[in-house]
Amino acid sequence: MVRQAALAALVWAVWAVWAGGAAAACRLALVLALDVSSSVDDVEYRLQRTGLAAALNAPDVRHAILQGGQGHVALAVYEWSGRYKQRILLDWLALRGPGDIDRAVAELAQGDRFERMHPTAMGYGLGYGAQMLQRGPDCARRVIDVSGDGVNNEGFGPRLAYKHFPLSGVTVNGLVILGHDADVLDFYRSQVIRGRNAFVEVASGFKDFEAAMARKLYREINDIVLGAAPAHLQGGPG
Repeated sequence: MVRQAALAALVWAVWAVWAGGAAAACRLALVLALDVSSSVDDVEYRLQRTGLAAALNAPDVRHAILQGGQGHVALAVYEWSGRYKQRILLDWLALRGPGDIDRAVAELAQGDRFERMHPTAMGYGLGYGAQMLQRGPDCARRVIDVSGDGVNNEGFGPRLAYKHFPLSGVTVNGLVILGHDADVLDFYRSQVIRGRNAFVEVASGFKDFEAAMARKLYREINDIVLGAAPAHLQGGPG
């Protein structure tokens, strides 16, 4: 009986360790990077902040985060513009339950703009994202999502960033905001996105940012190809 009890205790301990590890597993480390360069005015800046918060709070997106498979999603958000002009809006947060999403939504919806008159240094912005991933959680997938309304116009571009920063195995998706720069969509498609299942989501303008962000979040959280999302979430060209 003693031997059986000891064996049962051992089995329970092994199961508890396995279950705890499974519960703690992270399936996706997602970094969102928002463009706050000089082409973005204060109204457009607020549309990005409130649009991101609302997209994260959308029922389909919440369901994708909480019911999307084994492990949780870890989220971090920063804004970028000039060479050394990056600022964290939400540091790494494990989205394990509804309360975690509520906290992220509340933090992202609030806050004032710090930077206004700076160019678009995409390479530096991607390098900052690489640093965030390095100090972030160990997850099965790692994704950086860059949104913006213009092409790189200061310092090195995305191609050199991918060559010199630790971005191997990282998927980079894009959210293009049309209306400011006629070349922005081609720039994102040809130079920004990279990695497995990488895609570009398109917003017709800043007023469309929330809907485009919801489509993009749903798609990348589920790691799906275009056409697999619900029809009401499908939108611009990928």
